[in-house]
Amino acid sequence: MSPKATSDPDVQELDVRGMRKPDKHPTIFATYAALPVGAAFVLVNDHDPQHLHEEFETDHAGSYRWEYLNREMRDWRIQITKLAGTPLPRVLVDTTTITADTTAADVTGAVWKLQPRERDLDANVIALPPGQAIDAHTGPDLDVLVHVLAGSGQLTTELGTIELTPGVLLWMPRRSRRQFTAGVEGLRYLTVHQRRQALLLDTSRAKTS
Repeated sequence: MSPKATSDPDVQELDVRGMRKPDKHPTIFATYAALPVGAAFVLVNDHDPQHLHEEFETDHAGSYRWEYLNREMRDWRIQITKLAGTPLPRVLVDTTTITADTTAADVTGAVWKLQPRERDLDANVIALPPGQAIDAHTGPDLDVLVHVLAGSGQLTTELGTIELTPGVLLWMPRRSRRQFTAGVEGLRYLTVHQRRQALLLDTSRAKTS
């Protein structure tokens, strides 16, 4: 469904009320991407698109303007203006506020993940509770940078071990063998690598000798 002209010849209207739900957000973001800087379109929807607004905040925080023009039932109108040619550099998280509590980790051990959809990198903050480990495994077919943020532990390689303390920056070559074991304070670290499908990490209680 193509945008329709409004009373303002410089602003287009995009009415998504008749679209299939899976088509709405991709169409809206494609329309936004095609705008020149300073231009806008009016989104017409049958409800307040709060989830869409959250996605704009994730992908384009600070580089767009979101203005409600109408809030009537089945006739919500929001003018979305493109303020910058690309998403802006910005602070994503203060790692000092998310590394202290390992109970917030998901099944991969991640307490934070890079969220923007249009990206070339993946990044996670991994938290291991005291004494737990990511079992020995062969890494993916890509290089990974690891920055230790807090706590302590060990990285076991194919031929030895590396002590992990805050500030250590590791390079893990693709397909290299590795095992992470948290010390008595737990272990928190940032990983950065080329984007790929999610890899579920096997965390288990480290065995003691």
